[in-house]
Amino acid sequence: MFRDKLDLIPHLPGSYQMKNKTGSIIYVGKAKDLRSRVANYFNDKQIGKTAKLVSEIDDFTYIVTNSELEAFILELNLIKKYNPKYNILLKDDKSYPYIELIKTPYPVLKVARYLKLKKHKNNELFGPFQNVYAARRMVKLLNRLYPLKKCVGNPKELCLYYHIGECLGYCVNKIDDKIISQMIEEISDFLKGNDTLIKNKILEKINFHSVNLNYEVAKELKEELDYMAIVLAKQRVELLNIKDLDVVNYYFDKGYISMQIFFIRNSKIVGSNNDIYPIINDELEDIESYMALFYERHEIPKNILINSKLNIGILEPIIKTKFIKAIKGEKKKLLDMALKNAKINLNNKFALIKKDEAKTELANEELKDLLNLEKLERIDIFDNSNLFGNYSVSGMVVYKNGYPTKKDYRKYKMCLEKPDDYHIMKEVIYRRYYKALLEKLEIPELIIVDGGINQINACKEVLDDLHLNIKVCGLKKNDKHKTSNLIDGDSLKELIIDKDSNLFYYLTNIQDEVHRFTINYHRQIRSKGSIASILDEIEGIGNTRKKELLKKYGSIAKMKEASDKELTAILPEKVVQNLKEYLKNY
Repeated sequence: MFRDKLDLIPHLPGSYQMKNKTGSIIYVGKAKDLRSRVANYFNDKQIGKTAKLVSEIDDFTYIVTNSELEAFILELNLIKKYNPKYNILLKDDKSYPYIELIKTPYPVLKVARYLKLKKHKNNELFGPFQNVYAARRMVKLLNRLYPLKKCVGNPKELCLYYHIGECLGYCVNKIDDKIISQMIEEISDFLKGNDTLIKNKILEKINFHSVNLNYEVAKELKEELDYMAIVLAKQRVELLNIKDLDVVNYYFDKGYISMQIFFIRNSKIVGSNNDIYPIINDELEDIESYMALFYERHEIPKNILINSKLNIGILEPIIKTKFIKAIKGEKKKLLDMALKNAKINLNNKFALIKKDEAKTELANEELKDLLNLEKLERIDIFDNSNLFGNYSVSGMVVYKNGYPTKKDYRKYKMCLEKPDDYHIMKEVIYRRYYKALLEKLEIPELIIVDGGINQINACKEVLDDLHLNIKVCGLKKNDKHKTSNLIDGDSLKELIIDKDSNLFYYLTNIQDEVHRFTINYHRQIRSKGSIASILDEIEGIGNTRKKELLKKYGSIAKMKEASDKELTAILPEKVVQNLKEYLKNY
């Protein structure tokens, strides 16, 4: 098929781009020898994800570079630009929690994500921690032991924390710098691994509260001490002198690679990361691409310990840190430990991964075939939720190649004269895709609306006005509010889908996700909304009665808890019933 074009490719380094029938780039790769690498896709028999990729290739292009390093840089830039279907993208990659110690103008301790932090001389970062619970519990304990600043802003009066002895009153009082410096030094020392001083402080407090018969407080502190001991014991790494190190190793089997990374800080394992993904390219080149993308989103340590097969000459200029290889000694033991964990994770998760693929990627392919679409890489799903009065919200969630991409989710707040589903759907579709056309944003192959023919017609009417040819379907629910049927937006007929199939599971998951997202936004807006605005909607409550209710109760929750007898002190009985009926939904 590509024989003549393959013969023209030079034996030079560069990046190649595979395209499907619509001209979309579905894979970007790099190679020392472009002709050999690209030819391998079509000359050798492929299996797994590589076979699936090859079946979709309709054309390819390539860019020649001066070196393998330049090819690697180009590959990474093209991956980020085109977001190809078959590349390792770490789309839902998580950022790890750190403890941030802020030194000036006041000493503050808090949990933060690394991606949101900026290092400077006035703060110290400790971590990453394996989970946010451990980090928060550690911060809570240290805030209990030390009178750090805890209130938000700069109140002009001493707050509750000062009066219970958990703050020195920084906003009002002038604090001796020596006291602050000592606290910062002790906390920093503890978070770097020296736990003796903190243990002694906790034991002193336990003894103090026990002597004063405050057994409940003493018990809480004892539990915190036990938890701290467990966390620190789990983190300890023996016989290792390197203070700042990541250990990276991998295990390859059944067409999948398991990447294992240990984060070692101050001679302790403070966290780990495991990702499992299918191999498309040469396994070593895929690993190098994975690492480059991973360290774009995570703290780069001073040292990274890697498998001896990986190319330091490629990785070091991109990740910009020192790479270490080891063939014996304690570092080799760490690499072996990472390998062992990578193997265990792949073996344990393989069955779940295949099951997940069947319910996501393969179900997405099944939906594509059912709707006779040439491709189905992106689905936009919409749901509406009426708030109160004329105030309504809508939510859009996005699935790409079978998986939700939360960074693409969008929320819409609307105020309409006719707050019904038809007009809400028209407004949200117009706002979304008018903006998409204006700003040249990604357009989906399919739009799913949570509802029936009425919502489909509203959506198609707007798309026709915008001259957009996008397939539309509706998802109906039954009387029990469960996913029932998929309606084809062209024929308006219900499509028959086996209720036990992976496709039905996929559609149910989609519908549940958009409903959850929209309802949460609904509740968020409602909780932040003005109580007074809610009361304005109730017949019989004017400005005077509204002020009296707000003065006496202050919140919707307290009004709901109030008895009819209590409310009749302010409102007539009929208005009390109006209020109670209206507040049932809050």
